[in-house]
Amino acid sequence: MKDKMLSTIGLCKRAGKLVMGFDLVADALATGKAHSVFLCSDLSPKSEKSITRICEEWGEAPYALPLVMDEVAMIVGRRTGILAVTDAGLAKKLAGLVGNCEEDKI
Repeated sequence: MKDKMLSTIGLCKRAGKLVMGFDLVADALATGKAHSVFLCSDLSPKSEKSITRICEEWGEAPYALPLVMDEVAMIVGRRTGILAVTDAGLAKKLAGLVGNCEEDKI
């Protein structure tokens, strides 16, 4: 399942529909461009709390990726723990993969 998530993140990056980093994701939320926000599992608690608060302000709930920043960096070329997808279809696909992965753990 992780491979499918990484593949989808790579597709978002190649399509130009991926926003990476705290400030850029916060701006995408404020302008209404972000359809979904994803957080890596090894994101610092302070960053997680801050971006979650911003997401709540804009009515968006972030998804917890079962991926670490180094795995994401291999695909997108930059080490980051906060991602936003600006395309509705790709956001829905990645969110579905995250949901399926959580169901597999139960």
